[in-house]
Amino acid sequence: MNTKDFYYELPEELIAQTPLEDRAASRLLKLDKNSGEVEHNTFRDILKYLKKGDCIVMNDSRVIPARLYGVKINDDDDADGAEVEFLLLKRIDVNTWEVILKPGRRAKVGSRFSFGEGKLFAEVLDIVEEGKRVVKFEFDGIWEEVLNELGEMPLPPYIKEKLIDNERYQTVYSKVEGSAAAPTAGLHFTEELMKQVEDMGVKILFLTLHVGLGTFRPVTAEEIEKHHMHAEEFSITEEVAQEINEIRANGGRIVAIGTTSVRVLESCVTDDGKVFARTGETDIFLYPPYKFRAVDGLITNFHLPESTLVMLVSCLAGRENILNAYNEAVNEKYRFFSFGDAMLII
Repeated sequence: MNTKDFYYELPEELIAQTPLEDRAASRLLKLDKNSGEVEHNTFRDILKYLKKGDCIVMNDSRVIPARLYGVKINDDDDADGAEVEFLLLKRIDVNTWEVILKPGRRAKVGSRFSFGEGKLFAEVLDIVEEGKRVVKFEFDGIWEEVLNELGEMPLPPYIKEKLIDNERYQTVYSKVEGSAAAPTAGLHFTEELMKQVEDMGVKILFLTLHVGLGTFRPVTAEEIEKHHMHAEEFSITEEVAQEINEIRANGGRIVAIGTTSVRVLESCVTDDGKVFARTGETDIFLYPPYKFRAVDGLITNFHLPESTLVMLVSCLAGRENILNAYNEAVNEKYRFFSFGDAMLII
């Protein structure tokens, strides 16, 4: 298939710039994955589409303030003092990270940088690829406290407004720090709504996938099969895998909250649909005609045209159904992307 097969027209004014005050007040487009029929609701209406014995699977990863701004401090040319931006991608050990550095050409092995007027230093240890480096940080105190003081939330580039409350870019159930971007489908849940879901007999289970910025990397290949996905760290426990398998064996549906949960589940499933425990990395790329084996339904936000995420959701409902639903969402002026409205595919 071609990348252009997943294109749709999106007016820029529909890209949500700020989160709603009430998380669960977002709109919800419900898409029947078989017929393509669409219904319009608010997010709280998910309760009428779930049933006792079902299960929802959430990604409990927490976003770190992964964007750091500093200056170059050791250069034999006039770049000394030049401003730089670090974006933390993956923790290698206690003080060592893989980062995206802008401008990357200024970062040779041995280059040093200062952040927060000397509260934090970094030295380049290795060059991974253009713009991507392995760096070692030096600081006094506790890393998390230093990062919280100096770092900023790494909002996607299509969000131009400044985030007033950092917690609005976290799910209410986030727990395990490590993501460079939020698993945004979960941003619609409140603690009250989660309790209502549990009270109706729907099981809530958690796994972890640390979202990397590769999620937003555009597909540049004309043929989607030639696109290579980034790898992301994840973990699903034996207990959660067992519960999922029991729920399915008893006729319950597995509803993933977000494409990150889908990527974990579909990376840990046998040909006959049994989910197994695993900790590691996944670079799974899901696109039609792949058929989900572990997931029966999905709650997700609306994604960028021609993105790997539009391709992923097309595996569940079919490309034509997805694009028709997206076009209807545009016509109905839904809010798109990270702080936007949601879609339930079931």
